[in-house]
Amino acid sequence: MSMLPTLLASLIFGCLVFIMINKAKKGHDLYVRPIAGIQEIDNAIGRATEMGKPILFVPGTSSIGDVATLAGLAILSKVAKKAAEYDTKILVPCKDYLVLPIAQEIVKEAHYEAGRPDTFDKESVFFITSAQFAFVAGVNGIMIREKTATNFYMGMFWAEALLMTETGSSTGAIQISGTDAITQIPFFITTCDYTLIGEELYAASAYMAREPKQLGTLKAVDYLKLLILVFIISGTILSTSHLTFLMNALPEK
Repeated sequence: MSMLPTLLASLIFGCLVFIMINKAKKGHDLYVRPIAGIQEIDNAIGRATEMGKPILFVPGTSSIGDVATLAGLAILSKVAKKAAEYDTKILVPCKDYLVLPIAQEIVKEAHYEAGRPDTFDKESVFFITSAQFAFVAGVNGIMIREKTATNFYMGMFWAEALLMTETGSSTGAIQISGTDAITQIPFFITTCDYTLIGEELYAASAYMAREPKQLGTLKAVDYLKLLILVFIISGTILSTSHLTFLMNALPEK
């Protein structure tokens, strides 16, 4: 019986995903609240194009097994495609050697989708080092030498975050960051123009692509959160009145 609520929640979530994806496929307008950091991506790329300077995209400093890295690479796909359409150079330094070939393929595919396969430069996506602060030194050097106009930091970051964003800020670049690392979010907010906080990083790909499966899943998650919130509030009110049947019906872990 202790697993019954979990089973019911899973079934409800599955139904929500199915319903929302079908709605998205049928062309229903599924509202997603505006996220400033995502809305400004096009403007940031346009700024680099107008200035004739490259874009820097750092897909986090974690491994390919980190969900934040995958979210960052999904955003890279959209940014690289837009950069290819504008014929703007994009630089993608990688800290993990497994992220490198995936990032190269993503940027290559983006150029093909934009109808500009001839502008793809494999050397623009490169491996620096797996050493944390040596990687930061390399990225900072790129910012200063190349004078990047726009810097993106999307993925998982640790103590190196502030070192990179401070350098980017000092060069006058517009900076957009996104991470689910709670300890680094304050530093990103302080030094970057726009920051995707926590789950906004995961929602970015669905927000930008408006692809039915991604958008439907995103809306299903939102509705499930609403349902959980209703249960929490209801349980709190009932428990205050010494009615604990709802609280007892849910598993402790």
